[in-house]
Amino acid sequence: MDLRSGHPYWLLKNGLMDAYPALENDVDAEVVVLGAGITGALVTYQLAQRGVDVVVLDKREVAWGSTSASTGLLQYEIDTNLYELAALVGEANAVRAYRLGVEAIDALEQVAREVGVHCHFKRQPSIYAARRRKDVAILEKEFAARQASGLRVRYLQEEQLCEEFGVKARAAIVSEDAAQIDPYLMAHHLFAESVKRGARVYARTEVTKISSEEKGVRLATDRETEVRAQKLVFATGYETQKYLQEHVADLHSTYALVTEPITEKTGWVNHLLWEAARPYFYLRTTQEGRLIMGGEDESFRNPEARDRLIARKSAKLLKAFAGFYPGRAVPEVAFAWAGTFGETKDGLAYIGVSPEVPHAYFALGYGGNGITYSMIAARIIADLYQGNPNPDAQLFRFGR
Repeated sequence: MDLRSGHPYWLLKNGLMDAYPALENDVDAEVVVLGAGITGALVTYQLAQRGVDVVVLDKREVAWGSTSASTGLLQYEIDTNLYELAALVGEANAVRAYRLGVEAIDALEQVAREVGVHCHFKRQPSIYAARRRKDVAILEKEFAARQASGLRVRYLQEEQLCEEFGVKARAAIVSEDAAQIDPYLMAHHLFAESVKRGARVYARTEVTKISSEEKGVRLATDRETEVRAQKLVFATGYETQKYLQEHVADLHSTYALVTEPITEKTGWVNHLLWEAARPYFYLRTTQEGRLIMGGEDESFRNPEARDRLIARKSAKLLKAFAGFYPGRAVPEVAFAWAGTFGETKDGLAYIGVSPEVPHAYFALGYGGNGITYSMIAARIIADLYQGNPNPDAQLFRFGR
């Protein structure tokens, strides 16, 4: 599947970084991680830190799939509001899921510091804004739920929001626990550090067959080589459904663009922004002074249909920007792209084991906060592999 198209900013900005070889010989490992995006990178790093012998395989270059198309917003919120999630999974579980997101952002900051990309990790306030009158009641209910759960949030009315952030909306929830990152750069640094600890990473190597055996798994590749391991981790994102009969996510197309650098005339943005409407518009800045904005999601049909809409969707994103920031000059688009993402029935990730695939773990961080889910998954999977109980695994179980 083509996970993205157009000109993803991180790939253009960073270029082809570390070049990893293809797998030309049979290898053995304790754990094989399938997928070398940001999810696979975080899982590999957690395992390698704990002394586990890890092999990583990807049919593309490292981080060339969904990771290169990610906009890199780090939020604890999921695509299901807290009060709605509480009705689906119970209040305690819903609050724990949101708090895990906060913990994951803290953990990502620590990891960024450890692997040398802390300067690309930036804490930012996150604004969850309602432009439409009908969304204000939803926002008020969500604020009450978050405040009751002890999350650090403020509720701003229209005038306060405009005065403090320059945002035009009827109301907004402002969260202090949010950040942004360059996901492509971080993935490469995570793999570089993991290699120092003994991990082996192979690119341009497609797995053609997965066989479960009595004591582990055997992966055959298109290069007529094999990997034998005790455990397999699926970090294959939106391409994972083909390995499962249980339906875990609906696929959607999403659109994003990056602007030319912002000048004093257009005005700087010092926050993350996403709206309460569905589908929602979202926005962040980059270290180089550009704006990244995205949204305009719709059900996925095929890559060709998705890609034909890039220009039209970009125009709609700029219109949404003008609505939130009236009076500012609409910035010039530098690059635009489309991507694919998955959405689960409750907004929660799927992490851990599935009875369908023996000797395997899944790290499926579907939704708008996929990177924070990936951090949660990395910790849970490392614990499960080492036989350490992790009570949070039940939140993201298969068959729920």
